[in-house]
Amino acid sequence: MTAPDLSIITVVRHDRAGLAATRASLGILPVGVEWLVVDGGSSDDTLAALAGAGPRPHWLDSRADGGPFGGMDRGLAQATGRFVLFLNAGDRLADASVLPTLLALTRPADAADLIYGDAAEDPGDGVMRRKPARHWRWAFYGMPAHHCAILYRRHLLAGLHFNCGYRIAGDYAVTLQALARADSIRRIPLLIACFAPGGLSRQQAARGRDEQHRIRMYQLRLSPSFSLALKLLQSVASIFRKHVPKAYAFLRFRDH
Repeated sequence: MTAPDLSIITVVRHDRAGLAATRASLGILPVGVEWLVVDGGSSDDTLAALAGAGPRPHWLDSRADGGPFGGMDRGLAQATGRFVLFLNAGDRLADASVLPTLLALTRPADAADLIYGDAAEDPGDGVMRRKPARHWRWAFYGMPAHHCAILYRRHLLAGLHFNCGYRIAGDYAVTLQALARADSIRRIPLLIACFAPGGLSRQQAARGRDEQHRIRMYQLRLSPSFSLALKLLQSVASIFRKHVPKAYAFLRFRDH
């Protein structure tokens, strides 16, 4: 049996509406795509979002885990696609053209090992706006894009695990390792996904900055002073975003 080109992994817990939104964005799954749903032991009606018309997961597991990153590890262990996309509950593909475009990019033998593009999010003014991805060489500052806008060749992630000790920045640690392993990296001018608003990364932004600081020193061997300076810049940007969201949106985002 031919392996899928792309595995989409969706992690969820107690979020029926978010899972329904993610499912609806997938549309009719094309040949070459598998969808894996990892539920962290929801005790409500979350999984009822999979009933009725719409795509069905090729694999579903529901049990308690160590949080979103534990679920992402579980999904990754079951994935069989050549590339992996983490599209968690509430995250949505930008439109119906995204999956065919991604498949066309991943199928050639010389496809890049890591492919990433833009994501849309609400910068704080109530409007979903496109956030351009950074060049991957700026990854020392933070994620080049939201993980829902990054395709990882699966072999890049072999043997890697999302450290559940990082509640917010576990994806940053794994992405840095994947970037270091990749022979080729490609940024594409495509709006891939819409990032779910109100997630942990926004609710616990200060903790996320602390975790990124530790990751930079441990994995990138940056000096504490330089990493702290980067953390300070992130804090200033966060304050700017919170208090003058329209100005922040003008500088960092753009309309679709």
